[in-house]
Amino acid sequence: MLGKQLYEYAIIRLVPKVERGEFINIGVILLSKKSNFLDMKFKVNESKLNAFSKDIDIKLVKEYLNAWQLVCEGGSKGGKIGCLEIRVRFRWLTANRSTIIQSSPVHPGFSDDPEQELDRLMLKFVL
Repeated sequence: MLGKQLYEYAIIRLVPKVERGEFINIGVILLSKKSNFLDMKFKVNESKLNAFSKDIDIKLVKEYLNAWQLVCEGGSKGGKIGCLEIRVRFRWLTANRSTIIQSSPVHPGFSDDPEQELDRLMLKFVL
């Protein structure tokens, strides 16, 4: 790729008790429209989550995140949302929610390698 290109990202948060508003960063989702790149990475640290709240069904959380991954990949496996244009899928994934899986506000950046940037953001904000 030639030169740095605009990307957008959001941090994926697990909010064990929505009414308390406390969260744990568990992933990052990144869109580079010009590169036609939409992907996410996540890691659910079970011991950290159990220390935070013992009421969370970790298996269900991982299933939910895997469904988000299918939306990122696009196509019919991601359901109706997965068949939409890449930018629309990103906006749907990063929309405000009042569920236990939420995302931060969307932030911009510049990079010449969106995949490498996703790894960097994951390391910085989650791991």
